[in-house]
Amino acid sequence: MALAFGKWDNAEVKVSDLGLARYINLDTKMVPHSFGRKAKKRFDKGNIDIIERLVNKVMRSGQGKRKLSGKYIRGRGSCGKKLQAMQIVENAFEIVERKTNQNPLQVLVKAIENAAPREDVTRVKKGGIVYSQAVDVAPLTRVDESLKNIAIAGFASSFNKKTSAAEALAEELILASKEDNKSFSVKRRDEVERIAKASR
Repeated sequence: MALAFGKWDNAEVKVSDLGLARYINLDTKMVPHSFGRKAKKRFDKGNIDIIERLVNKVMRSGQGKRKLSGKYIRGRGSCGKKLQAMQIVENAFEIVERKTNQNPLQVLVKAIENAAPREDVTRVKKGGIVYSQAVDVAPLTRVDESLKNIAIAGFASSFNKKTSAAEALAEELILASKEDNKSFSVKRRDEVERIAKASR
């Protein structure tokens, strides 16, 4: 078994949310890069190493044209620059280990579990009338949303500030793993679940 970035072992990492256990793949590699081999087949991204999935989310350009929680969020300018994204994640893991004295893989797994929304809304059209309906979120989508919000929190905390991307990402992972209300991804989960509860 290879160590993640040649430093961290996944042997003791536990996934406590059984609904997500199948979709949080901890088969770590020294270099988290599958070269898009698992991008073609449906649901195959569930078999991609969870660190690589986080790296892929860090490569986003931000939120895009839509506002998220009332504001536009820009990325870190690392679209397609996988080495840069890997460096950000590796540095973030080093900061997490230094601050918490825990395995950063365990902190990442805990953060994903805490930031994953259980309920969301979908638009239903009946007889020309469109209304929102609360639905349960699929486990793979829960992991996706959680990783997206963790990465976006890193962008939001470091954009136009002296904080580096790695520091912002590390801070978000630590806050989300503790389910702290200062965490952007936990706030986002609560917001999504609140809207869904109102649409039941």
